[in-house]
Amino acid sequence: MSKVLVLYHSVSGNTESMAKEVAKGVEEEGIDVDIKKIADFDLDSITQYEGFIVGSPNYFGSMAAEIKSFFDKSVKFFKKLEWKVGAAFTSTGMQGGGGEMVLLDILKAMMIHGFIVKGEPSAGHFGPVAIGKPDEKILKECRLLGTKTAQLIKKLKK
Repeated sequence: MSKVLVLYHSVSGNTESMAKEVAKGVEEEGIDVDIKKIADFDLDSITQYEGFIVGSPNYFGSMAAEIKSFFDKSVKFFKKLEWKVGAAFTSTGMQGGGGEMVLLDILKAMMIHGFIVKGEPSAGHFGPVAIGKPDEKILKECRLLGTKTAQLIKKLKK
């Protein structure tokens, strides 16, 4: 059975709210999902997942140090994560504040591992970006991100 990890860092609760909605989208597709705060994740369990959806608040136009540290430590599994499916989401303080930069930082780290990343033509192209507390539109995009990530995993398993 396929399994997806929704991994996030959140201080205000905004990114955490998004993570919960992403996980719902994965579950709706019948794929097992673990939702974990970055502080509670055991890096050595990383290879058991087929998909990774990572969320971070925007700190100075980049991912949070806790998320960056996860990717830095993941080098231990370099070339063992190829063909996994990856996706990202973020919360930011203002429009134009660097939210898309955060997404691209996360996706770039995933692609260096050889992850498969799917863009989204009908919503946030790189992933959902909440400005402050996520509204219903962004929560819907989060569920869509989880759904589409799970669908891609199923397509690759055929």
